[in-house]
Amino acid sequence: MAISDTEIISSREFDVPRELVFQAWTTPELLARWWGPQGFTNTFHECDIRPGGTWAFTMHGPDGAVYPNHSVFVEIVPFERIVFDHLSGHQFRVTATFENVGGRTKVTFRQLFKIKEEFEEAKAYCVEGNEQNFDRLGKVLAEMAS
Repeated sequence: MAISDTEIISSREFDVPRELVFQAWTTPELLARWWGPQGFTNTFHECDIRPGGTWAFTMHGPDGAVYPNHSVFVEIVPFERIVFDHLSGHQFRVTATFENVGGRTKVTFRQLFKIKEEFEEAKAYCVEGNEQNFDRLGKVLAEMAS
C-alpha cells in the first residue's frame, strides 16, 4: 500500500526558533496544555519522552467524553524529530519534524495509519483536528516567546 493511501500530513510555520517548539513538544506540562483539538483537555498519567518511553493520557472532550490514549516513543532527535506509535484505538505512527526556516520553525506532522479502513474513518476529523492542534500550539509558543 502506498504511504499516501494511509497518511495524513499537516504542516505549519511558527515565528519562533525550533528549540522553543521542541521544548513545547517535550515538556509534559506544556504538551498537556496544547495537545488535541479545540476545547479538549488532557490528564497525563505517564509521559516518558525517550525512545521506548510510554505516553499514557486521557483526552477529555468538551462534551464530557473521555478518550484514553497510549503511545510509545520510537525516536527523539533533539530539535529535529519526534516519532511515536499511537497504540490505542486507531493505530498509527506520528513523525513530527522541526525545520529551521530563517529563524522560524516549520513543523510537519505525519500520521501513518496501519489499517486503511481506520485511516478512511479518521481522516475526516484528523485533518481539522490537527489544524486546531497547531492553533493551540501556536498560543503556547506565543506565551513562551514573550
